[in-house]
Amino acid sequence: MSEAKTIVVTGIGGRFGRLVVRALHRAGHTIIGIDARPIDDLPKDVEHLRVDLRSKRAVDVFRRRDVGALIHLGLLHGLRSGQASKQHEWNVAGTARLLEMCLEQSVRKVILLSSASLYGPRADNDQFLREDAPLLAAADFPAVRDLVAVDMSAQSFFWRARGSDVDTVILRPVHILGSVRNAPSNYLRLERIPVLMGFDPMVQVIHELDVVDVMIRALEPGVHGIFNVAGPAEVPLSRVVAETGAPTLTIPYSAMRLGLGALWRLRLTHYPVPELLHIRFSAMVDDSRAREELGYHPRRTLREAVQAALAAR
Repeated sequence: MSEAKTIVVTGIGGRFGRLVVRALHRAGHTIIGIDARPIDDLPKDVEHLRVDLRSKRAVDVFRRRDVGALIHLGLLHGLRSGQASKQHEWNVAGTARLLEMCLEQSVRKVILLSSASLYGPRADNDQFLREDAPLLAAADFPAVRDLVAVDMSAQSFFWRARGSDVDTVILRPVHILGSVRNAPSNYLRLERIPVLMGFDPMVQVIHELDVVDVMIRALEPGVHGIFNVAGPAEVPLSRVVAETGAPTLTIPYSAMRLGLGALWRLRLTHYPVPELLHIRFSAMVDDSRAREELGYHPRRTLREAVQAALAAR
């Protein structure tokens, strides 16, 4: 991406953020990372701005530096109800400030990492959801309302920026597996994996490095819009679980819901009850647009994706 003098990446303290930074660094980009967490394993010439992304210092980067692209990964996920106001301000207000700064300073590329999970697993879903499908996950999972709001804010920004030179890209990958500490990877790392009696939904997963690959492709000049991103062919959940080699525990949905709810209230689990929808119903996406316009094809197999998650136990 020759136009991008400097790439600003938020959320570089996460495992996925560090993968993105290393890939950009290998490609020769100048990188400024924004993340309030301490990070001790970044390449030496990556500048780490250790501040809140809502701070004046974070916003001023766009005024003081020749920024060619923003890659926004720094969203908070799954905070408990007592922290809802913090999550809202960080995700929604913080993203809005960054987007305004990109428009003001004519940043040529804005990439937001969203998620295909925002479509919501439902019994009445179409077989394959396209990018114009409604984002319904918040109806059953209030904790993701902010993430839906951020995605929709980026969509609004896309239309506002169409008359400028800013290209906006929203990536919605399916369940990411790898070193990341997210619900799908953590689920497959369990020593005994619970499954719901009578349910074996079709699922789509993707290796974290394939998501990094498509993000690099999205940096190309002229690329803009919303892209679903899937991995290898969709398979039943039982096939994914079988790849782990772990024993399963079959539980009726009502018992699982009650038990998980009790554990959540006692702070003995990181899985809120609505996560059960992902092992109950399907929410598969059509990623033909990413394959046709970005030339994207997953390079890693289902087995490689699952093994990448298990390696980070």
